[in-house]
Amino acid sequence: MRVVKEAEERKNEILDVAERLFCQNGFDQTSTNDILKEIGIARGTLYYHFKSKEDILDAMIMRMSTRIVARAAMCAADENATVLERLTKTILALRMEANTDAAAMMKEEMHRPQNALLHQKMNELILIQIHPLFEKIILEGMEQKIFDTAYPQEAVDMIIRYAYTAFDDLHQMEPERQIRQVLGFIYHAERILGMQEGSMKETLLPVFAG
Repeated sequence: MRVVKEAEERKNEILDVAERLFCQNGFDQTSTNDILKEIGIARGTLYYHFKSKEDILDAMIMRMSTRIVARAAMCAADENATVLERLTKTILALRMEANTDAAAMMKEEMHRPQNALLHQKMNELILIQIHPLFEKIILEGMEQKIFDTAYPQEAVDMIIRYAYTAFDDLHQMEPERQIRQVLGFIYHAERILGMQEGSMKETLLPVFAG
């Protein structure tokens, strides 16, 4: 008997399968036929929800980035945390979590060469959405004399992009290299933001050292 599903449920089912296949095989190596075969639906059903494989990719990236941005937004809005604590938590929220087998697989697959397009597009989308959260924290920190920069917007862009560079593949490094990477980020971020030396070290380093 044919199973009829609600549009949103079917759409998410397609994205779930596409996400898994894209991660396993790479975007270029996965065809719409692969997705159709895995789900067991007609091509017309797929095209009702998505115009192309690229459209599926864009929707998948939007869904994944929305989760990350939502997590970062919660950290940025934490009224019980100081400016530096919120800055640290928001930076760390940008990392892809690997607390389940599926998440661990996703994190590993995202770094494979065949998934470079997926990785790049998701990072750029997150950067656009996350910028206002960081800017608000930086401006608040400037009011409290924690930060001192004549270019807060540019500082935000540098910090976010640097955080991605510094922490994106941190899980693949040896422990000593991880600590050095974090210390390097702290050293340069403090100077970009005009902070007192060691200010970020007190809040950020324990997260990794512990």
